[in-house]
Amino acid sequence: MYKILTKKSLNQNVTMMEIEAPLIAKKAKAGQFIILRVDDEGERIPLTIAGYDREAGSVKIIFQIVGATTKLLDQKHEGEYINDFVGPLGTATKLDGLKKVCIVGGGVGCAIALPIAQALKEMGCDVTSVIGFRSKELLILEDEFKAASNRLVVVTDDGSYGTKGNVCLPLNEMFANGEKFDEVITIGPLIMMKFVVEAVKPTGIPCTVSMNPVMIDGTGMCGGCRLTLNRNGERITKFACVDGPDFNGYEVDFDEAMSRSTMYRDFERHAYEKACNLFSKQAN
Repeated sequence: MYKILTKKSLNQNVTMMEIEAPLIAKKAKAGQFIILRVDDEGERIPLTIAGYDREAGSVKIIFQIVGATTKLLDQKHEGEYINDFVGPLGTATKLDGLKKVCIVGGGVGCAIALPIAQALKEMGCDVTSVIGFRSKELLILEDEFKAASNRLVVVTDDGSYGTKGNVCLPLNEMFANGEKFDEVITIGPLIMMKFVVEAVKPTGIPCTVSMNPVMIDGTGMCGGCRLTLNRNGERITKFACVDGPDFNGYEVDFDEAMSRSTMYRDFERHAYEKACNLFSKQAN
C-alpha cells in the first residue's frame, strides 16, 4: 500500500498527488513512468513521473480525470492509500551533451515535460519552453515552468491567456528568425506532437516525442503499447514501455498511433459513466 502524502487540484480536470514511494524515488529519472492500481480489483494505468524527492522518498504524479480509474483515483484523499505503485519503468530521457533545448508541451503533457525542463536547467542548459492549452482555465504549472526555463511562451487556442494560437506558432517564429536548438522535445496530444514534428523537420533539428499508447504490463510482454517506426525505409515495431516512452519523432507513424488510441474510447466512456453513477449513489 502506498500513502497519498499530498493532493492538489491544478484545474477542474487535472490533479497532482505526491505518493510515498521511497524505492521508486531513489531511482527515478526524468521521462520515466509508473504503473498503479487504485485498489486490488482495479485496472493498471501508466502515469509519467512528474517529480520526485529522493530525501523525502516521494514521487509526484499528475493525471487528467478522463476515465473510470482516474475518477476513482481522484476520489482518494491525503492520508489514504492506493494499492499498487510500480516503477520506475521505461527509459529516462537522454539529456547528456545538450546545451540549448526547446521543450514543447501541450495540456496535461506539460506534467511530463516539466521534470525534463527542470533536469536540463539543473545541468546548465539554455531552456526555452512553449506550453499550450485550450484556454486559461486549463493552464497548469506556469510558475514551475518559469523557474525551469530561460524563456517561457504560453499559448492558448482561444487567446484567453498568453499568445493566441497553437504551440507551432511561436516555434515557427523562432525558426523564421534563424534560431537553432540542439534538440526539440515535445510532449502532449498525438495530433499536437505530429504537427510539432512537421514544423521542426525542415530545420533538421533532432525532435524527440514522448509516446503514451495503451499499456498494460509495462514490461513489453502484452504488446498493447506497440508503435510502428519508419526507419531507413523499413517499418519496425517498438514497445513504448521498454523501448520508450521517448522516440525519434521523424520515425513515428502518428496516423497509426492515433487510430490505435481511439480503440477503447467507447468502453472507457461507459466505465467512466458507471463510476460517476456509483459515486452519485454513494453520496445520496
